[in-house]
Formats: sequence, C-alpha cells, structure tokens
Amino acid sequence: MARLILPCKSSCLARTSLLGLISSAPVKRSVCSVKSISGYRCFSALEATHRRNYRFPHSSPYRATEASRRVICSVATEPFPKRVEESEMDAPKEIFLKDYKSPDYYFDTVDLRFSLGEEKTIVASKITVFPRVEGSSAPLVLNGVDQKLISIKVDGKELKEGDYHLDSRHLTLQSPPQGKFTLEIDTEIQPQNNTSLEGLYKSSGNFCTQCEAEGFRKITFYQDRPDIMAKYTCRIEADKLLYPVLLSNGNLIEQGTLEGGKHYAVWEDPFKKPCYLFALVAGQLESRDDTFVTRSGRKVALRIWTPAEDVPKTAHAMYSLKAAMKWDEDVFGLEYDLDLFNVVAVPDFNMGAMENKSLNIFNSKLVLASPETASDADYAAILGVIGHEYFHNWTGNRVTCRDWFQLSLKEGLTVFRDQEFSSDMGSRTVKRIADVSKLRNYQFPQDAGPMAHPVRPHSYIKMDNFYTVTVYEKGAEVVRMYKTLLGTQGFRKGMDLYFKRHDGQAVTCEDFFAAMKDANGADFANFLQWYSQAGTPVVKVTSSYNAEAHTFSLKFSQEVPPTPGQLVKEPMFIPVAVGLLDSSGKDMPLSSVYHDGTLQSVASISQPVLSTVLRVTKKEEEFVFCDIFERPIPSLLRGYSAPVRLESDLSDNDLFFLLAHDSDEFNRWESGQVLARKLMLSLVADFQQSKPLTLNPKFVQGLKSILCDTSLDKEFIAKAITLPGEGEIMDMMEVADPDAVHAVRTFIRKELASQLKSEFLSTVENNRSSEEYVFDHPNMARRALKNTALAYLGSLEDSEMTELALHEYKTATNMTDQFAALSAISQNPGKTRDDVLADFYTKWQHNYLVVNKWFALQAMSNIPGNVENVRKLLNHPAFDLRNPNKVYSLIGGFCGSPVNFHAKDGSGYKFLGEIVLQLDKLNPQVASRMVSAFSRWRRFDESRQTLAKQQLETIMSANGLSENVFEIASKSLA
Repeated sequence: MARLILPCKSSCLARTSLLGLISSAPVKRSVCSVKSISGYRCFSALEATHRRNYRFPHSSPYRATEASRRVICSVATEPFPKRVEESEMDAPKEIFLKDYKSPDYYFDTVDLRFSLGEEKTIVASKITVFPRVEGSSAPLVLNGVDQKLISIKVDGKELKEGDYHLDSRHLTLQSPPQGKFTLEIDTEIQPQNNTSLEGLYKSSGNFCTQCEAEGFRKITFYQDRPDIMAKYTCRIEADKLLYPVLLSNGNLIEQGTLEGGKHYAVWEDPFKKPCYLFALVAGQLESRDDTFVTRSGRKVALRIWTPAEDVPKTAHAMYSLKAAMKWDEDVFGLEYDLDLFNVVAVPDFNMGAMENKSLNIFNSKLVLASPETASDADYAAILGVIGHEYFHNWTGNRVTCRDWFQLSLKEGLTVFRDQEFSSDMGSRTVKRIADVSKLRNYQFPQDAGPMAHPVRPHSYIKMDNFYTVTVYEKGAEVVRMYKTLLGTQGFRKGMDLYFKRHDGQAVTCEDFFAAMKDANGADFANFLQWYSQAGTPVVKVTSSYNAEAHTFSLKFSQEVPPTPGQLVKEPMFIPVAVGLLDSSGKDMPLSSVYHDGTLQSVASISQPVLSTVLRVTKKEEEFVFCDIFERPIPSLLRGYSAPVRLESDLSDNDLFFLLAHDSDEFNRWESGQVLARKLMLSLVADFQQSKPLTLNPKFVQGLKSILCDTSLDKEFIAKAITLPGEGEIMDMMEVADPDAVHAVRTFIRKELASQLKSEFLSTVENNRSSEEYVFDHPNMARRALKNTALAYLGSLEDSEMTELALHEYKTATNMTDQFAALSAISQNPGKTRDDVLADFYTKWQHNYLVVNKWFALQAMSNIPGNVENVRKLLNHPAFDLRNPNKVYSLIGGFCGSPVNFHAKDGSGYKFLGEIVLQLDKLNPQVASRMVSAFSRWRRFDESRQTLAKQQLETIMSANGLSENVFEIASKSLA
C-alpha cells in the first residue's frame, strides 16, 4: 500500500497532523456494515451511503444527486448466496500469527472475464489448482463475500449444491479432485452498490478496484491470502461509449469491438502475483504519455490516466515517476520489468495509492499538482508517494509477504526506500528531521498506548487496523538500522541477496534478516526483537572523562516499557552513532574503543574516523574511548540511528555548544529541540503553579544565531526555529495538560516573535520572490523559511503584522505562499480572519482538493470553542461525511487541536463520539481512524478521563458496531 499519508494506504495519508489519527488505524479500505436478512441482502440508506472514499457516479465529485440517492437507498431484491449463516457474522474473531499454516492448495494460472454492466457485473474465473502435497484430499476453502454464485465447475463438470458448501464468507469444496484440476466459477456482483470501495466498485462514472488487504474476495471466490501467487489473464468487456478505457495488470495482448456498442480488452501479466495486486479500471480517462529507457536499453511506455480536465496537472507526477525509475536503477540496480507502466488518478479512491503490478491506482490528491492549487508539501508528497508505489514493484510485488503479519516486510522497507529517494532529491538532513518528527509525534504515542503492537503484530481482528505508523514508520527505522550497521555497500549486498533468493516468492521478515546477515557475515545478536517486541526503548547515557588515562567513557542502560500483552521485555539491539567534539567544536579522531573486555580498533588507514556506531545489546554496558586528550562533548545517536527515547547527562551548556558546532546537522537540530522541550516543560510547571512566565535569554539568542546564520540551509533553519508540537510535550508529561501546554507554547511563540521581530521581518523581506514557481530544494527552502517567519509574526496581535500577512496573501503567486499567509492570518479571531477565509473559499470553491485545505485549517484552529464552528461546517455545501478526505480534513483536523478536542467541558469528546457512530454506519475504516483519537484517554486528568471513557463506552454499546471500530475502542478501554 501507499505511503502513510492521508488518506493512504502508504497506503500512503498528505502528511499533516491528521497522521495522529492514523497512527493506530488502517490506511486502506474498510468493510461496509451490512445486514443479512433470510438470505437476502438489504442496503439501508446509511449502510449504502459512502464508506471510504467517495460514492457513485455523481454530477459533482462530492455531492450525490437525488437520483443517485434513490438508487443507493433502494433495497436489493436479488437473493444472496443460500445458507447464509448469521452466526459467522456475530463475534469478532482474533487472528494470530502463531496459527499460520501453509495453504493446502496453490493456484498456477487465473483467467478472469469481466462483463461490466450498469446494474450488475458478471465475473467468470478459471483457475488451475494443484495441491501442496500430492494426493491430498483436504477441502478447498475459498473466501467470498457480497457475491451471488451463478455456477461452479470442476474440470468442466458443473457441481450440484450437495457438492460444495456456501456460507456468508466461504465457498468450500469438501472433496476436490486429487492432483491438478481446473476450477471455474461464475458470480454476479454489484459494483454500483459497493460502498466499501474494496473489491470492484463503481464511483464517479468509473469502475475501479482495491484489493489490498482482503478486497479480492468481493470480486470472486478465491483463496484471498498473499502466499497464493499465480499468473493472471484478464478480459474486460464494457460499453465502449461509457468506458472507452479498459485497463488491467501486465501487457495488453488483444482488444476489439463487440456487438451492441461494446468493446473488450485482454491483459496478461507474465509475473506471478498475489490477488491483492490485481487491478482493473474502466472509464472515461485520458493520459499523459512519456517514455523511459532502462539501463539495459528497453523503452518503457509511461501513461498517467486522469479525467480529461486534470491531465495538465500531471506533469510533476510524470517527472516523479521517471526520477524514481532512474533512482532505483542507480541506487539498487533494480530495473522495471515490463514495457508498460500505468498510473490511474481518480478522485474517488480510498487510500493514497496502491502498487498493483504495472497499474498503480492513486487518489488524485497524490497525482495532481499545479503551482496555483498545490503547495510545496503537496509536491513533495506526490514525489514521495509516486516513488513509494513504484519501488513496490520489487519490494512488495516481485517479492511479497507470506501473510499480513509480515506487512512491514514490504511497507517498512518501501517507506525506507521512498525516504532515501526523497532525501537524494532534496535535503537529506531536512528529510530526516521530518521523518523523525513524524515518528515521535505519532508512532511513539502509539507505542505507549493501548494499540501498541510490534512492527510485526502478533494478532489482529481487522487487518485494516494494522496499516499503522508502527508497521510503516517504525518498520522503516528498523530497515535503516540495517544500513547503519552494515554501511551503504553492505546494505546493498544484503538487498541483492534478498532478491536473488526470493524473487517470485512470498516470504517473511526472517528471510530479509537472513539475507542481510548472510550477505555480510554479520552478527546481529538480538536484532529480531525489533520485529516481535512492542514499545519504544528508553536509552540512558552517562559520561565520564579520565584525564590521566586519556579515556572517555559512555555508560548505557536501556529499558523497554511494558505494553499490552508484553509486560516483560528483553534488551534490544540498538546501534548508537557517536562522535566526540573538542573544545573548538571540531570532531575528534577516534582510534579505539574498549568494550566487553576487548579493545576494538575503529581507526581507518586511509582517513581519520570522526564517527562510529556503538552496538548496545545489553541492559547495561560501557564503552571506553581511548586516546582522548581533552574532555569531549559527545554527539549521541547521530542521524537518529535508532528509534529510541534518549536521556543523557548533557548540560544545557553542552546542548547549546552542540547546537552551534555539531557537524551532524540532525543533532544540531536535535540539541535545539531538547533545549526547547526542557524549557517548555519547565514553563508548563510554572504555569500550573500560577507563576509568571519568562523566556531564557540564552534560548532566544540561540534561535537568533540559527536564524541569522547564512551558511545554513534555509529549510534547515525553518525546522530549527520551529518549536516542538504540543502533542510531543504532552507525551512527556505524567499527566497531560493540554491547556497548560498550549498556553506555554503560545507564550514562547509570541515572545520570540516580539524579541526577534526585526530579524523575522528581514527574513520575510529577503526571501520574497516574484519569479515563476519552481519546485526544487533552493526555492522550497526559501519559501519554508519566509513562511515560518511570517507565522511567528502573525502570532502577534499587531495591526502592522496583520497588514503584512494580508499583503503576502494578496500578492502570492502560488498556493504555498497564499496558504501560508492565510494560516498566519487565521491565528487570531476577528473580522479580518473571517473575511480572508471567505475570500479563499470563494476563489477555490470549485477545486475540491483546495477546499479540503480550507476545511482543515479551520478545524485545527485553537480558537476557544471551535467545536461549534466545526459543527456548522458539517452542514457546509462542500462537506460530505461519506467522503474520507473531507472527514480527515474536518473531523481529523479538529482532533489535531489539543485545546479544543480535549476541552474541559467534554464538548470535543462528545462531538467525536457522535461522529464516530455516524461514520461507522457509512465507513467503518474511517470511523476506526477517528475513534483512535480516544485511545490515550488515560493520559489526562481524572475529569477528562471520565468524559472520554463515557464516549468510548457509548460507542461500544452501539448496535451493529463494526469490527474495525470494535477493535480500536475495546483495546482503548481494556
């Protein structure tokens, strides 16, 4: 699935504060809540209205016509499969990794034929089946839901009802033939009524599929599991006028016209794949075409398909695709393996994107970009997600996961690859800062809450709920640790061996570990704990210097806090990158380290070693550096070499020194963040005791020196002068106090804006540009610094600063600058804010992607009592509760405002509780993302705990609660 960006599969969710909701929730699709009555399926108005992204063919991208509502609310009178067993739908069933068993049967070839219709679609499958063990007489169990079985044949002979068993979730052949046989199944499905948007569905006039994780069972009866890999052929028949474009995986091998105004296309995929990678698209689309010549000289046709009016906005996506293809060849030696690569961008798609073999399907928000409507963040997200889905061709498609517990095998690895790609395309330091910030703000809280789970979960009720930041982001950090330990060349050797061993296979995390270990002859001790043990390790470091012996000692201790189901933890394998700074701020050459009874050389013959990686594998251990001729200041965990919470004995003076001198730019930023966190926590304590708040002059001076340092990258400066978020500070408190944290952060921002006003004004003035918009690092960095300074100035309740922000808003020539100015203005309530928000909507009301930004900006506002404004926006003509992107923008945005979501009177909790129950009838997956905002209710004071718990209990008591929401809510209450 796509990158974890909203609403991703990495699935890919734009990377905003909304990720907090996704940290413990799925990034893909969801299953519609449906009632089965006496073997008939009845769709109520709520059940059939949209669940996960948009709806059916409507005149507008987000508002259903009255006619379509009548269709949606009609009762389906076709009988559903006979012998529907209601008991199967009752109790949520937990699935465990320890219970994995190899399938009794494998599939060799799959021939699919689709006859797409307006009322129904007929799917005919012909599958070559063979037993895992020759002579096996085990039953063949196929998954299938929401289908009407028409016929079933084995080796050409039609079966009677007594020859198979059919229930609401399975089709079972009790006594299949021994040896290889052919299975033919014809079914009827209704894509136009498929509100789950998984499987085959109809939306905005197009047919589209989404099969990860378990959507293929909504298309035809099949062993819907990733370790069933087969070669697919797909024939699509449809009305030529309504659906001129017919796409599927692989190569187009035949097409033609049929009677009755229909046409057909036949696609053949020469590579084995699991069914979750199957894709089909049919609709009225046009393409931007280009070519890419691989390193071996093959010409690959590239096509990005969108509705006709959006084709001009696909230039950046095409650039991103070609850049990703070139990068994968250069860095990993991986060449694209077909002669055609299709990308389809549609406004009606559940997640960010999906890596289906040779036919990637994207939410339009992660393809469409123009300077007027997309920000730098949007451009960067498109670059990263286009890369992510392309990189899946090898890390996910050619080598896939054996079972869904191994999800991070493909997602964590591919997130790491897209992070590296984006780093090479921009600033490596800034990208690392952004990725670590996301990890701390969203994954650390998940690790410390009721939804904590290992990178490889031990169990799940709904797989959708485990497309999480732990699987994706922490999984990427685990992959990064391999590279930290092995180096670039060693990591590449491991990757090469991984593909050599496992191309065309469905494998496990242990297989990746073995490839890395074996390719380098490496000793990774207890490294596999990262896959099986939840929680964020806390690493404490103390230092001492022996002037007589010229040695410097670092003592480490580590502890992994208890998590649900894992109360006792073993020590982790933690690589700690370290450098030592002398009194002038230069890196000291490192010669040797004494550890565990042996003296280990770290020196290099060709050049001095200025940084080394210590392998911390025990609960307590010591490393002693030799030949250190003055007391150094250690630079610890350089580049954030492991996903841990670090506590050291560095003084504030040491941190200021590192902020000024560290050669590791990440640690320069980190030193400033540590100082800021300490300052904010100290001021929070003062605020709680009603003491006056004062800002440490040395902290102001430190930020001023960074702001005015012309030798630094401008985007790095923007990151370095940005304070830690309120959630990050609350996460460090024994009892979270959102009001105190918000008051303190607001105070610091205003004080900095006031004391550094002239510097911020100069920064805005010196970084303006009237040049045409260009998406490259120098221009992105310039805009980032200017707009960060503008945001500080906007925090001042000063008419002069308001006029400055208004000027920037009116003269902006791109969305990045205009929206930044709007955000600066919107900090302070009043007529100016209201007028500019109204002006922005009037200008962009016909662009639904921009309108979503407008919703999110208002929802995230910390203006007191904002819940009432958000309630009003629920009734705005542009809002649609059935549209996930709009829900993430408005409801998710509101939950990203600690001061309003955690309002003392419980109004924020009550609002979300009501919304979750409404959403659960429409879209359980989105509802589960929203309910996850309650998951850490025990972190707050007793009054807030009571109010939040009441909402969770109300949700749990609702009739017909989906498995998605049940899993999150029940674990939150446990």
